[in-house]
Parts: sequence; structure tokens; C-alpha cells
Amino acid sequence: MKLSLGIRFWWFAPPRPPSIAVAIALRLAYYRPLSIFPTLMSQEESYIQQLFAERIGGNRYGKDTTIYKFEKIKRAKRAALEANPGKELFDLGVGEPDEMAFPAVVEQLSIEANKPENRGYSDNGGAPLKQAAARYLKAVCGVTVDPETQVIHSIGSKAALSILPAALINPGDVVLMTVPGYPVFGTHSKYYGGVVHNLKLQEENNFLPDLKSIPADVLAKAKVLVLNYPNNPTGASATPEFFAEVVAFAKTNNLVVIHDFAYAALVYEGKPLSFLATPGAMDVGIELHSTSKNFNMTGWRCGFVAGNALLVKAYGDVKDNSDSGQFLAIQNASAYAFDHPEITEQIAAKYSRRMDLIVPALRELGFNAVKPKGSFFLYVKAPASATPRDGGEPIVFKTGEDFSQWLIRQHLISTVPWDDAGTYVRFSVTFSAKGEAEEKRVIGELKGRLSGYTYSW
Repeated sequence: MKLSLGIRFWWFAPPRPPSIAVAIALRLAYYRPLSIFPTLMSQEESYIQQLFAERIGGNRYGKDTTIYKFEKIKRAKRAALEANPGKELFDLGVGEPDEMAFPAVVEQLSIEANKPENRGYSDNGGAPLKQAAARYLKAVCGVTVDPETQVIHSIGSKAALSILPAALINPGDVVLMTVPGYPVFGTHSKYYGGVVHNLKLQEENNFLPDLKSIPADVLAKAKVLVLNYPNNPTGASATPEFFAEVVAFAKTNNLVVIHDFAYAALVYEGKPLSFLATPGAMDVGIELHSTSKNFNMTGWRCGFVAGNALLVKAYGDVKDNSDSGQFLAIQNASAYAFDHPEITEQIAAKYSRRMDLIVPALRELGFNAVKPKGSFFLYVKAPASATPRDGGEPIVFKTGEDFSQWLIRQHLISTVPWDDAGTYVRFSVTFSAKGEAEEKRVIGELKGRLSGYTYSW
């Protein structure tokens, strides 16, 4: 009976064979109540869609069609190259070193990787890196720390910034962060129910946050202030007076200060200014150091956290439940790098030389470009329009992103736009070029491509 009904059922099926999923559903429907149909049909959208945490979008996760800034840049670069086959694209948007780590550091990694004692988990780090970090802080920054209690390794600054909120942020706590800026600490703070209050970095204040602008009700709930100098993306540097103000502000308002010192020794004048060198800074904060930018070791993922012993311990306790430490061979090679700060001096000299080429080139075109004191970023106001010198209608730019997209698509010059606190674009002097002659050629080509227009602000 069942067989005959099954045969008759398929006899009246549509001419096109049903999908496997539908076929299974129909066969099961013969043996089970029809109430299963809604359950089976809903499998088109997996139940997994309903299980994502609200912090990443909940059941809306993956459905956002917004195209974010860096994806837009990638797409524009691809389109520009396809539309201009054989034409050279100059990438001045890349925010990482353009060269490999120095040969001596790579050789040290090879030596360390061949040592059997380095093969296991490093947990919260080995002694060589801690000791080298303490020597580096003393020699380069004039800061004295105890390597046993005031230093701990990190798997790069990004990892440290993602771990620290777990040690500090409860639901409702406010984090004070600068914009534009690196959002990782804020993102993870939100994961824990924290609230981010943004402090705009504006030219009239030398791209330093105005601490007096924070509303009293926000300040009452604030727990952490995150800073980054030399700054990404503005290239601005802090001053001893500003850091002294920060220490006093933190003590008055019971705040923890986290200084992301990723571009520590990439300075063009004077010595690196560590937050920890400020009197009283050890009472209120910690500082994050990294090999990535300072030693051309971006992919190595190694650095250290230093400062207040209790904060360092708290970071270590959470970190111990987050990872099993960076490979000791990488830590020990990083220790070698920190013991050779002259490497960073050579890298900074190259970036300074390139700044001395691009700044006057942009100024001749009308841009108000000013050489920064550190980092490898040049942050300039985006023009409101560009008018062809040979006639034609002006091209209008409402945002920094408009201008950046025009640079890529029309002139194959890649930059990064920032519209968080005014309309700006960020040039990076980490563009690919071997030697001074090639550097001059790149900047000369950039100037040539843009010289056919007059710009207005």
C-alpha cells in the first residue's frame, strides 16, 4: 500500500526532478505529519544564523552589504589597473614597512629556531625578551623598569589591545579613544558591554585630544584613556607637557592610561618620547611596544607591555587564558632587535628622506603638507575640488574618500581617506622603491600626475 501510494505520488511529480532536499522532504512527509514542512523549509536559512552573538550582529550577521573603506580601496585599485593595463600604480596607502627585517635579525631567528629548548610553549614569555625590553627602555627612552614585574611579552600590539579590555572593562564602563585612530581596544571593550567616547584629533589642537571637552557625565563613568603617539594616521607627536597633563588628568579621574607606542623610535627629530618617562606615569598606565614598524617585523607578531606592575600582572593573567605565547625563537630574535636600536634609526632615516621629497611636492601643488616628527604617515587635508588646467568643469570632492577614490581610479595613486574629524587623506612613505633614485622617480611621477589641476580647499 505504501509502495503504491509512493509510486502514484511520483507519477504526479512535476516534469523537472525536484532537488534532493525537496525530494527528501516530500518522502518524509508521506510517513510523518505535514507539520514538519515549516521546519524543513526553514533550513534554507540555517539555524546557525540565529546563534551569533549580538556583539557581531546577532541574527543579522553576514547580511550587512556595507562596503568598508579598505575594501573600497582594494576594488578601486583592481579597477584602475584593469582600465589602464601596463600603467604603474603607486601605493602610498600601505601602513606597513616596505622591506624585510634586517639580515642580522633573520639570522638570529634561524639560530634560535634550531635550539631544542625553544620548541615548546612560551606561555607568558621568556626572560631574554623581558631583559632586552628593559635595556631598550633604559637606553632609548630613559625609562627604568623591573623586567620581572613590569614587562611582559605580547603577540604584537593588536593582540595586547584585544586582551586588555577583558582585564579592565565591565558593562557600562566608558573608554576614551581618539578618532581617527586604531579601533581594536574600543571594539573589544564594546564586546564586554563597554561604551566608547570618541575624542576628535583636530589640526587646531596639533592632533592632540582635548581632555577638557569630555562631558562630566561621561567622565564619571570613564575608566580607560587610550593614546597613540607618534600617531596613526595623523603622524602627530605628543609633547612632555601633554603627557604631564594626561598623568594629572588620570590621577584626578581615576583612569588607566594605555599608550600604544607602535611607532616608538620612528622619529625624525630628537629622541623618542615614551609616556612612561613622564613623572607619575608608572602609577597610572602601561605602554605597548612592538617590533612590527620599528624593525620591519610586521608579520613576526612580537612586542611587549611595560609599566604599572599591577596592570602588567592583570594583562598577563588574562593573556595566560588567551594564548600560549609567541614562539621563543621569535621572542629571542626580537630581543636581539631591541638590543640594536640603530636598526630603527636607519629605517627612520629612510622615511625622513622620503618625507623630504613628498612634502615639498605636495606643497607646490597647493596642499598644506607639513612633515611630521615621527611615524611614516603624512596626513593632509583633502581638497574640495580639482579643476583641470586645460579647461573643463571642476571635480568636486565632498569627502576625503571621494578624493582618495579619484586619486586611485584616475591617477593610480593609492592613499587612505579619513573622514572622522574633517576630510583628510593619509599618504604613507612606505611605498615600494629601492634606493634614492627610485624614491625621487616615484615622487616625481606622483607630482606629474597631479600637476594638471588646480586645487581648492
